Parts: sequence; structure tokens; C-alpha cells
Amino acid sequence: MAESDTIGGKSQDSSDGLILVASLVDRIPNLGGLCRTCEIFAVSRFIIGSKRYMEDKEFETLSVTSHKWINIEEVLPNNLVAFLLETKKAGYTLVGAEQTAKSCCLSKFKFPKKTILLLGNERHGIPVQILQVLDVCIEIPQSGMIRSLNVHVTGALFIWEYYKQWNLIDSHL
Repeated sequence: MAESDTIGGKSQDSSDGLILVASLVDRIPNLGGLCRTCEIFAVSRFIIGSKRYMEDKEFETLSVTSHKWINIEEVLPNNLVAFLLETKKAGYTLVGAEQTAKSCCLSKFKFPKKTILLLGNERHGIPVQILQVLDVCIEIPQSGMIRSLNVHVTGALFIWEYYKQWNLIDSHL
């Protein structure tokens, strides 16, 4: 079993739904922003590479106390493959936010209810040995010359798409 520790509160049900895995992300502003996004859109669990990131003042400022209201767990990058395989056995579909030769378009992808969304490192993306474990890679359609978005922006767009598909169906919004 992969090592993981619950850190945050329990406002979301962690038994199913979207789990955001940001163990490869190591920049505090991105993690703080992702934490806030996870809370706003009711992500079941937020996985980070080190619980020490949460002690940083910048994380606290950017997360705007959201870390108190969501389930946050630590999975060290060297335990990530074991964690992903464990969740796959539990019925989750492993989705990577990555541009590959076989990536599907985000706007055409139907998220399974039980989804693990893996974000890559800010500079290096998702390593090949982890890509091989994933069920599918999804990319955001782009028109500009720059071929990548900030990881927090990417995560927010994926979370919003999942939220639209699973939470706005019966909503009165």
C-alpha cells in the first residue's frame, strides 16, 4: 500500500469522485491555487508530494483556508506509481493531463465518476514510467504558439470540465 496521510478537513466525500494528484507539482503558488480550486469544485481528495508545502505562508495565502475544508493527502513522488496502481484496483480511471501522440481532447472526453487526475511537473510534465501506468492522457485544445498552460490553470480547466459533467447535470444554475 502506498504511504499517504490525511491532512485536511472532511467536507467532501472521499469514497468516489475526482481525486486530484499533484505529487509532481512542487511550486507553492500552483499548489495553493489548486487547493483552492479543489475546495470550490468539491474534489474528493487532493494529493500533494509533501505536507510541508502546506506550512508555507504563500500556500496559506493562496489557498484562502481551503486546506481546512478538503481532504489532503501526502503521496511522495517515489510512491506515486504504487498509489496509482492501488487506486486503479479500486476502480478509478487514471487520467493524465499531458500532450502525447495519443492524447484525447478535453472537450470530447467523458470523465468516469471515479477519476484520478494526474498533473505533471511544471517543467518536465509526467515522466514516461508514470505515463505507462495511465489509462488515458487528455490535452486541452490550444490555438496559440505557446504549447503549454500553467499547471494550476490546466488543473482548474480539467476540474471544471469534470464538475460540469458530474455536478451541473441536475443543478439549477
